[in-house]
Amino acid sequence: MATILEKARKDPTSMKGRILAVARQLFGQYGFHGTTTRMIAREVAIDISTLHYHWGEKGDLYEAVVLDICKDLGKKLIEVEKIIHGMPRNDRLSISIEMMTDYLFDHPECSNLILFRYFGMTREGDGLDFKIPEFTADVARSMGLAKDKRNVPPHVRLEVLALMNSIHNFVSGESLFRPMVNMNRENYIQLVKQTLTFIHIPAFAQGSDYARE
Repeated sequence: MATILEKARKDPTSMKGRILAVARQLFGQYGFHGTTTRMIAREVAIDISTLHYHWGEKGDLYEAVVLDICKDLGKKLIEVEKIIHGMPRNDRLSISIEMMTDYLFDHPECSNLILFRYFGMTREGDGLDFKIPEFTADVARSMGLAKDKRNVPPHVRLEVLALMNSIHNFVSGESLFRPMVNMNRENYIQLVKQTLTFIHIPAFAQGSDYARE
């Protein structure tokens, strides 16, 4: 039997799908504690009982949002992997930075929720988390930094996390950083990609590979 999340993903125009989409945006903007079910219901233009009927309690909906974002990030990583497979490492990095940065700027709630959960003072749901270890292992293998995703050295995980967190911070910090550089959004995104390339491609090219102990 399909889960509520599977039903919502299958039909985004359904009531479940509409509630999920709004919940992603609001949880991404205000975090778990800053978002109420009444805020979500008001944005969808439904009453609170309808929201609870389709999704249960606030924690249930938040869990669905986290899982939904994990599924979308996983799909995007697979899409990137199919394009960069077999290319030289610098090309893999350049294309990956380009594609993932564009994706996250189009879906800033992904970066916002990841940073909320990992750098906030409070967290909801001890048993629920983004699949960051799995994602870092996938990226490391895809970049040729590890032989396989089951054997990723700690230093490689941290190097991948440095790259991922750089992107997340530029995305989540747009409202602060963009006025500092006095740029429109399109130019800011292009400059972010150039900056990420400038910092990370030389760093990874210096020999971070699975042979280093």
